[in-house]
Amino acid sequence: MARLARFEEHRFIGTRDDMRVFDADDDAQFEILSARVATDDLMVSRGLQTFAPDSLAQARNQGFRPV
Repeated sequence: MARLARFEEHRFIGTRDDMRVFDADDDAQFEILSARVATDDLMVSRGLQTFAPDSLAQARNQGFRPV
């Protein structure tokens, strides 16, 4: 199970520009998220969002849509 640096404790990570939420435990979704972080420089632009509690339901409550 891979995780992004600085987000090791979070399973669900959202991208603010398109309001999508990714499950870091899903290999296919994590690959897409990792590619977006690398190409769009989302770490520097503060384009990532975590949720508390760390759940898909909370991400949806905040307006994020699952991939």
